[in-house]
Amino acid sequence: QVQLVESGGGLVQPGGSLRLSCYVSGSTFRWNDMGWYRQAPGKQRELVAAITSNYWTNYTNSVKGRFTISRDNAKNTMYLQMNSLKPEDTAVYYCNADPPFSSAWGRGTQVTVSS
Repeated sequence: QVQLVESGGGLVQPGGSLRLSCYVSGSTFRWNDMGWYRQAPGKQRELVAAITSNYWTNYTNSVKGRFTISRDNAKNTMYLQMNSLKPEDTAVYYCNADPPFSSAWGRGTQVTVSS
């Protein structure tokens, strides 16, 4: 059974940075295309960054140039470096495969960007 544990969220001022981590267990992590998703209050969950098993990356337009997704297969861990954060980045951030394992969503980690 796949388990996903996100960490690294918090409260940060506009323009600040955070680094999120996602530990994956119970799957062949190195073979999975993975993604970071977020869900803001009253909005649908959206995929913001993705990384393939071959390390190709892709980003939604609103975070291009500010967020960087990476993975360490030896540690079964994926990361999201978030710079130049904006209030509209406020959301709960989740990790999952891309496309996602429907039964494997973790609790997510809250990111709040506010002065």
